[in-house]
Amino acid sequence: MGATLKPICVDCRLFYRPKRNGTYFTEGMEDGKGGWKSYKIWSGDLWECKGCGHEIIVGVAAAPIRVQHEDDFAQTQQALGANRIIINDC
Repeated sequence: MGATLKPICVDCRLFYRPKRNGTYFTEGMEDGKGGWKSYKIWSGDLWECKGCGHEIIVGVAAAPIRVQHEDDFAQTQQALGANRIIINDC
């Protein structure tokens, strides 16, 4: 099996480099009222372009850490800091 290349910054023509493994974030879902609400907590790896400083998250786990209907969702989101990065896009 062949090696996988690191992500590439098209603007800088550089490979992204790992910055922090285990970066937690929350996926949002539409709330039906024109807004968003927290839905799932995920973990991935934060990478950075050393040229421009742009960051991306790659290597996201196959399953979420928590889903909004679980009793300890809000506590887990707070404890992991997953409320610092919220992705509202479906």
